[in-house]
Formats: sequence, structure tokens, C-alpha cells
Amino acid sequence: MSTIRQQDFIDSIEDALQYISFYHPLDFVQALEKAYNKEQSKAAKDAIAQILINSRMSAEGKRPLCQDTGIITCFVKVGMNVKWDKTDLTVQQMVDEGTRRAYLNPDNPLRASIVADPAGSRKNTKDNTPSVVHIDLVAGDKVEVMVAAKGGGSENKTKMVMLNPSDDVAAWVEKTLPTMGAGWCPPGMLGIGIGGTAEKAAVLAKESLMDPVDIHELIERGAQTTEEKLRLDIFERANKLGIGAQGLGGLTTVVDVKVKTAPTHAASKPVVMIPNCAATRHVHFTLDGSGPADLKAPKLTDWPEVTFEVGEGTRRVDLNTLTKEDTQEWKMGETVLLSGTILTGRDAAHKRLQDMLNAGEGLPAGVDFDNKFIYYVGPVDAVGDEAVGPAGPTTATRMDKFTDMMLEKTGIIGMIGKAERGPATVESIKNNKSIYLMAVGGAAYLVSKAIKKARVVAFEDLGMEAIYEFEVEDMPVTVAVDSEGANAHTQGPAIWKAKIAELDSRLK
Repeated sequence: MSTIRQQDFIDSIEDALQYISFYHPLDFVQALEKAYNKEQSKAAKDAIAQILINSRMSAEGKRPLCQDTGIITCFVKVGMNVKWDKTDLTVQQMVDEGTRRAYLNPDNPLRASIVADPAGSRKNTKDNTPSVVHIDLVAGDKVEVMVAAKGGGSENKTKMVMLNPSDDVAAWVEKTLPTMGAGWCPPGMLGIGIGGTAEKAAVLAKESLMDPVDIHELIERGAQTTEEKLRLDIFERANKLGIGAQGLGGLTTVVDVKVKTAPTHAASKPVVMIPNCAATRHVHFTLDGSGPADLKAPKLTDWPEVTFEVGEGTRRVDLNTLTKEDTQEWKMGETVLLSGTILTGRDAAHKRLQDMLNAGEGLPAGVDFDNKFIYYVGPVDAVGDEAVGPAGPTTATRMDKFTDMMLEKTGIIGMIGKAERGPATVESIKNNKSIYLMAVGGAAYLVSKAIKKARVVAFEDLGMEAIYEFEVEDMPVTVAVDSEGANAHTQGPAIWKAKIAELDSRLK
């Protein structure tokens, strides 16, 4: 029997959550490097380059990889022979205490994203608690912990289905993956849970994402089990879709596929698919009574030397003199470097603006959207001499229902976010001769370096969802939807799906 100190457990959770906020798992970095070297699509290759550069910068600066520092999911396997030195806190409470300390750390504060009363007021809990904790009692005298920080963009793309027993899981994934868009920030991983009951399949899928990236080793040695055969089948089908990095079209959509199964009812085949984004964050540790977890910092030399160079045709823009007519010249797929003033706003700010406009109150004092771009972002708090903390884009589709209002009533000339826009929104952009620019999801620290000044101009009570004014310098973006309605997120994947099919036919 071993005695586990409550304080060691709490300290280990705190340290682990700080650790994964700025260190990618090295197996994931190596998988991205393989994808980068293989990629033939310029847009996708540039996106992967920014993700890898951001990863190294975060490791060096010990700042979050992504502004969405996630909801905490923790799998705790407690040995039956374990004794705790104190029993005044449950395992859930210990995880929450470690989470609270990690997210309020003054040296590297993490963004608190958890809201209570989810069906009502959705008030932020301010410390990212409570965590989602799964507890198993297992044989042995140790405590094994797998902890992850899961971003909302990828979590929101979770898919669940009750298939018939004879249905093909790989075919369902192949059909479903394109419907998920790019809000999950590919390239990433797919976790597939099969069997049990509906909730069991979901837990299996989430737990599978804790495993290391090893698909290339599996390809080399060959599949030996049903699960391994399914992994290879889904991996091949997913990458032949041509979705590519950030949904712009390319060779690599997923870097690995994980499958976990459990026995199920003879009449049932529950399947859950959960994607992990380009900000994959998890770590494993074991406590045996000898002290807190010792998490070794990886060597910076383990990161690849990758650079992101803007081409000669890159358009440099002064946002402070820009007019709507100027943006009519911009074409889908162009790289643009933005300098000047932009305003920010996410879900809560858009809803409040809508309520004010509907009530005839106009825009809040100090907010002038005329000839401005709105950036969909909820940044991390700044530390030291930073203007702002990591400030990557959030999923733009969540703002689709507000787009007509913003384009017709506020004076904005364009929007900046991540991933695709819905068909109705693309039509609205075209009709209003507006423009939608895409920043790379998963490159939040890199993007923040382009922000030279930041101040809250409205809705300060919304915290990270307040409206900020950013002064940016050479902020890199891609024209995702131009004023004619040309859409990179439909054209790019279609082109690369055809190219991949043509390449396959040549090899046969």
C-alpha cells in the first residue's frame, strides 16, 4: 500500500496544466513536421509553418499555444491499494484546486473559459473550474493521471451516431468529416469511440486522444487487430478528402486516428468522433507516494527549424486609410499583412450589440466600426511588457447569424476569424461587397506578436469577450472569402481532393 499526499496530487495537476499550455507533445510536433515536409499546397504548408513556429515560440516564452486554453478533462485511475494522507477533499475537488491554481498563475495566466448555468446566464466561473473528471478504481498502489486541455472549437465539432450493427464506421467518418468544416483547426487527430452505450462511446473517444501519435509506425508494421485496421482505413479516407490544414485544401487533414472500443448491445453500434485540434495538449503522469510528478521540459532543439516567409506578391495594407473600395481588389487566396487599428468581438459582444441596435440605442460609446475590420478573438491576459496575451482567432461560423446586422448596420468592411463561413454568410459578404480574412488557428502566440497596443473599448464586464481595440503591425491573414464570393474553404478542398485522386490513379 502507498500513501499519496493530497498536496502532491494538487501540485501535479497545477504543474501539468501550466506545462501543457506551452508545450506541445513532441510526438505531435514530429507528426506536424512530417506533414509540413510532405505538403504540396502552398496555403496549407504556410499554415502548418505558422503552427510549428508558434509551437516553438510558446515553448521558448512559456506562454499559451492557443488563446483558448481549454476545458480540463482528467482521467484519474486510482489503485485499490492507495491510501490518501488527507480525505477532506474528493478527487474532483483536488483536480479543481489544481486547475484553479494553474489558471490563476500570475506568471502565465490562462484564459478562464468555463461558464456556469449553461442553459441560462452562462456566467464565467473566473478560474476555469469545474474540470471534467473521470475516475476509475484499478488494481495496484499508484495513481495514474491523464490530463488534457480541450479547446472549444474542436470540442464543438464532436459527432455522435447510433449506427446499425452492419454499418461501416469508416464510411460514416468519411461522410461526416467534411460536414465538420475547419473550426476544429486541422491538421489534428480523430478520436473514435465505438460500443458500450452512447455516453461510454464518448468517453472512449476522448480517452483515445490521450494516446501518442504512432500511425506511421502502425503503417510500417501493419495492422493486427480490428481497431488497427479501422485506424488505417479512416486515416487513408480522411486524408484523401483534401480538406488540408485549416481547411484550405492539402494533403494532410489528420496526423493520426485513434480507436477505442467496448462491448455493446447486439442491436446497437454507438459511435462518437471527437477531433483534437492543432493545439493538442495533454500529459500523463503517475504518483507512487514519493512526491509530485516530475515533468521534464523538452529540449528546444527537438523543434524543427521552420520559417514562414511572405512572398513578393503579398499585399501590405494600412488599415487606418483603407476604404471598402480598396478591398474590392483583394482576391481569394491572397496573403495580406495588416497594419493599423482593428476592433474585436465574439459571441457575447455580438449578442449585446444586437440587443442595443434592436432597442434603438445605437453602438456603445467609444466604438466606431466605420471602415474597420472586426477580429473574432478572446485573448489571454497580458504579462510583462506584452500588449496582449496569445490572441488567435475563434471559429467564425458562430458569428454567422450576426453577419447581416454587422455588415448592414455598423459600418464594418470586413471580418477576421478562423475556418469557413456558411453559405448564407458567403452570400451576404458578396451582396455587401465585404471581405472575410482568415488567421491561422493554433498560432495564437505568433499572432499576438503582431499586436502592438490593446485596450478595452466596450463591455469590460465580459472579460475576454469584451470589445478591444488592437493596433497591429504586419498581422498575416489570408483572403478566405473575397468581395465576389469566391470561397477558399470550398474551392481549396475540392481542388486538392481531385489532385489526390489523380495522383492515386497514376500510382495504380
